[in-house]
Amino acid sequence: MNPSRWKCIFVLLLLTLLGVGPMPITSIIGIYVVVARPRWFRDLVRRVYDE
Repeated sequence: MNPSRWKCIFVLLLLTLLGVGPMPITSIIGIYVVVARPRWFRDLVRRVYDE
């Protein structure tokens, strides 16, 4: 696996742990990615699937 995939797995695990708390962090980040379509997210998806 490439390093980008490991970073994604780590961040998803971290967000899962933070999502247990009283504030829905994962939902807020998901809404931001869908609405704003940030460049870093598109670049990350390209790196993950570009093998």
